[in-house]
This record gives sequence, C-alpha cells and structure tokens, in this order.
Amino acid sequence: MKQTTSFWGQTKLWWLVTIVGILMVIAGFAYWFFPAIGYAVASVLFGWMLIAAAVVQLCVSASENRPRGWGWWLAGGVIDMFIGFMLVRSVTLAEAVFPYFIAFVFIFWGVGALVSSVNGRDRKYWWLQLINGILLLVIGFFFLEAGYLQNMVNVSFLTSLAFIYWGFTIAMGSYDMKPVKED
Repeated sequence: MKQTTSFWGQTKLWWLVTIVGILMVIAGFAYWFFPAIGYAVASVLFGWMLIAAAVVQLCVSASENRPRGWGWWLAGGVIDMFIGFMLVRSVTLAEAVFPYFIAFVFIFWGVGALVSSVNGRDRKYWWLQLINGILLLVIGFFFLEAGYLQNMVNVSFLTSLAFIYWGFTIAMGSYDMKPVKED
C-alpha cells in the first residue's frame, strides 16, 4: 500500500522541526508565567525564535532531497528570517511593530495550512490541517486587531497563547514529515 506524502514533504531533518516546536512551546509558557519580563524582551525573544525556525526551514528546503512543498519552506524561511531580524535589530522598532509582524507570520502559516489541507484531501485526517489553518488565520487577525489597539496586555496574552499553539502544531506536524521506509 503506497502512503501519500504530506503537503510539506518528508525529510530526514524532521527532528529539527520537532525541536523548534518544543522551544516555541517552552518560550510561550515562559512568557505566560513571567509576563513581567516585558513586552520588549518578549519581542526580541520571539525574534530569535523566528530566526531559529527560519534556519530550520531553509535547511529543509535546501537539503539534497528536497521535500515536496519545498517552495513553502523556502518562502517561510525567508519571511521568518526577515521578521526575526527586524524584531532583534531594534527594541524600539520591535515594540512598535511586533503585533503586525507576528500577525503576518501567522497569516502566512494559516494560508499554508489551508493549502496543505486542500492538497491532502485524500489523507484520513486532512480536516485537522484545515482547522489548524483557520485557527492560525484567526490568531493572525487577532494580532492585527491587538496591534491596532496597542493593548500590550492583549498582545502579551495572545503572544503566549499563539506560540504555545504554534509550537504544538509544528511539533506534531513534524512527525508527518518523517520519512517512511518502503517495504
């Protein structure tokens, strides 16, 4: 029986994606339990998390056996790298535009998850990816609204929740990328 590969493809570096997901969950819980570290520190911390995620995405897209969907990996890596460096570069800039940058990242990954779910309709649990895409889009739009209101309490709470959710999503999705041995 031939197994269908996921939209994101299969790669031997799936464990790196798992590690990034776990780090995002840890960072999200740390910010949830210690919000006093401040808005500026959180934006810089998540800037570094985006840079780490971008490095993994670029490594996966540039590996010798490029996975299916490697263009999404490349585009996501470039976007995450750009946004991560913008957040790390200047604390003042990071405080001003943090909600908008994070909104853009979540909207991008939400669209990617929606495309992945439609592309993988022949898989058993394709609808989970659809729900994930919708939730990521909702989180992105909440960030746009919170950024417009400049309510740091909402942005702090939303940031911790979003990165916990995103980390779990990435870690669980990485197991779908694990290469399957052919019998």
